[in-house]
Amino acid sequence: MTDLRDRLGLYVVTDERDDRDSLLRACQAALRGGARAIQLRRKRDGGRSLIELGRALRDLTAAHQALYFVNDRVDVALVTDANGVHIGQDDMPLSDARRLLGQKIIGVSVTTLDEARRAATEGADYLGIGAIFATPSKTDADISGLAGLRAIADVVHECPLVAIGGISEANADTVLEAGADGLAVISAVMSATDPEEAARRLRKRVEALRRR
Repeated sequence: MTDLRDRLGLYVVTDERDDRDSLLRACQAALRGGARAIQLRRKRDGGRSLIELGRALRDLTAAHQALYFVNDRVDVALVTDANGVHIGQDDMPLSDARRLLGQKIIGVSVTTLDEARRAATEGADYLGIGAIFATPSKTDADISGLAGLRAIADVVHECPLVAIGGISEANADTVLEAGADGLAVISAVMSATDPEEAARRLRKRVEALRRR
């Protein structure tokens, strides 16, 4: 569990850009900068496209000894030999995902304390908590806020807590101090002029807070 908490310290989620080569370059730069988990999240792509991109991400993450996750699509995670999958409240139930994925890592999105307790009890390997702040990457996201993160961190200790939603270098310390074990980011790294340096700076914030 300690190792998983460490590996989820900086968790980069892909964006929806059309240029796949650019996306892969940004992910590679993020990995060089210290990201140790990448999630394939592409809401507009079909299965074939996701599989092609997933296989490329699997190779990139493997080269950096990082984790590769797929958002929502358990089938794509299986076909591309992902380390795991991340599912939301309206996706495949955790029990069914576990039956298909076996010992692979399963993360679950939660907003409320009740959702967090239920997911942890059902055997989630980590929780994605958010949105912490409003974010243009997911305009319809429910907001848990820092107060919601604190409430979950006070009660749920079985698995790592990864915060997501509007997180940047400017507010990273506040999020970590509220109880997050890791930071999941999209635009803070993927849209940065220098994704490698952006990842490096965020990773340093995570490591600095852990040393306190």
